[in-house]
Amino acid sequence: MKKIHEILAHHNSDRTRLMDILWDIQHQWGYIPDELLPEMAAKLGLTELDIKETYSFYHFFLGQPPAKHQIYLSDTVIAKLHGYQAVYDALEQETGCVFGKKDATETFGLETTPCIGLSDQEPAMLIGKEVFTQLTPEKVSRIIRRLKNGESPAHIANPEGLASDTLAYVHTMVDSNIRDRGALFFQGEKDFKTLLDQLLASRPEVVIKTVSESGLRGRGGAGFSTGLKWRLCSDNDEKTRFVICNADEGEPGTFKDRVLLTESPKEVIFGMITAGYAIGAQEGIIYMRSEYFYLKDYLEKQLADFRALGMLGKSIGGKPEFNFDIRIQMGAGAYICGDETALIESLEGKRGTPRVKPPYPVNIGYLGKPTSINNVETFVAVTSIMEKGAKWFKSMGTEESAGTRLLCISGDCDAPGIYEIEWGITLNEVLKKAGAKDPWAVQVSGPSGDCVSVEKDGNRAIALEDLSCNGSFMIFNRSRDLLAIVQHFMQFFVNESCGICVPCRSGNVDLLKKITRVIDGKACQKDLDEVVVWGKLVRKTSRCGLGGTSPKPILTTMEKFPEVYQVKLVQQDGPLLPSFDLKESRRGYQDAISALNDRRIES
Repeated sequence: MKKIHEILAHHNSDRTRLMDILWDIQHQWGYIPDELLPEMAAKLGLTELDIKETYSFYHFFLGQPPAKHQIYLSDTVIAKLHGYQAVYDALEQETGCVFGKKDATETFGLETTPCIGLSDQEPAMLIGKEVFTQLTPEKVSRIIRRLKNGESPAHIANPEGLASDTLAYVHTMVDSNIRDRGALFFQGEKDFKTLLDQLLASRPEVVIKTVSESGLRGRGGAGFSTGLKWRLCSDNDEKTRFVICNADEGEPGTFKDRVLLTESPKEVIFGMITAGYAIGAQEGIIYMRSEYFYLKDYLEKQLADFRALGMLGKSIGGKPEFNFDIRIQMGAGAYICGDETALIESLEGKRGTPRVKPPYPVNIGYLGKPTSINNVETFVAVTSIMEKGAKWFKSMGTEESAGTRLLCISGDCDAPGIYEIEWGITLNEVLKKAGAKDPWAVQVSGPSGDCVSVEKDGNRAIALEDLSCNGSFMIFNRSRDLLAIVQHFMQFFVNESCGICVPCRSGNVDLLKKITRVIDGKACQKDLDEVVVWGKLVRKTSRCGLGGTSPKPILTTMEKFPEVYQVKLVQQDGPLLPSFDLKESRRGYQDAISALNDRRIES
């Protein structure tokens, strides 16, 4: 029990740091043992049920001892285009266990997990914090054989023993796949000391004005004015304020933040320093998804470098009033924490349940204080604006979409990876850049975005005022089963709903049943009519953005590709829907009556 005392003391028994405490416990014991809960509850001022309620919400916190090697295979649509099933089968064959279980010796455990930010190099899997990409059955066989022979996942992934805080270490496991550079991103090392001097020579309100005049809008998806967000956060009587970098990046098909944190970490950090100075914040937090644990030591080293230069900590740049530092908070596997208020709840050591808005985080955010939450890409753009000016940034893009942005392209194309595009480029131009093969449909902005037709939408502009994109760009050719893809997306939303509101919790289940009914050839036109009505209701009445977008895979494919639905429909014969099996219903009724009679006889 001594170790639990040390862990709690290290975090000052602060219940708002419960996520860190849980990670420390899991790293020590491999899971969250029940026998530790009474001590934790007493020290943190919680109940044991409070703690269980929190950790059970997150995919990667474990309440039972795992296998020695717990393997998580990324279960994405993109992986399924590139040999996922063969890799899945090979893992079961080589480990001797089935997915969702452990083998008899508890050496191996197999689980699937949603997108781990590697859609440019699927199939991929996690073993601990190590990542294995571009999997084939042969590669799986070699990895499992080496694990059986006693090698560690760390040694297999990093045979040269490179330090985990180096870029070389990250590159041994993961490719960045930067395919096309533009004017803003990945421009090489910057003179951050000079940039800091320039920043501190301006008043905070001037910095906010510069960002506003640049036209920069958030790169996380909502597209809200960054300058306006900072001004709203600074126009507050509260003296304690926070800057949060949202690096949760859970949208399937999205991986730009992973690449920016790898190749441009100091630009991210300097963007946060700029925000901290502008709004008068004292603390910054990078909330990073747990699937990126292999980046944590490397990012900690980048923060340490800034502290050594006097660019983080007390009296930054010789200004006694500018005290600002940054810490990293690891998530634990919850797509919903990409929502800014769910992220705040998680940061405070709770379930990632979205808050009702208003109030907005700029007024009442982390720990009840004004908080500016921005995306990784947004902070990098801020750094470039501070270096080259608002007019330079504004000169690129369109009237409503200034600057450039990153696209994460995957699927049926020759060169999946990261592309920097200037807002206003057409869909067809993007497809040409990536070497798309017979493109038919494109899922823009991940499952929560729009599925568009290359034939109908090829000349549309990638811009906030036309075809908005949060980064994910999945290409599908005509050989793909679009309905199966939609079904996969809907299952993802069912799994990832926090369950707090009925429209999202139940509505998505009903929509999933409808698409399954279509696939099974048991749907009629009335089913599709109900999908439209129900989908609009779920979007309108859900509490947060997950429910507000989750019906889009069905609704947008029905609009753009009606033929794939119509060909599967059957005629409704009489008052009953084709999906209603009268014989099966009678059989179920008779079984229920028999069971009831048996219980009566027993009693």
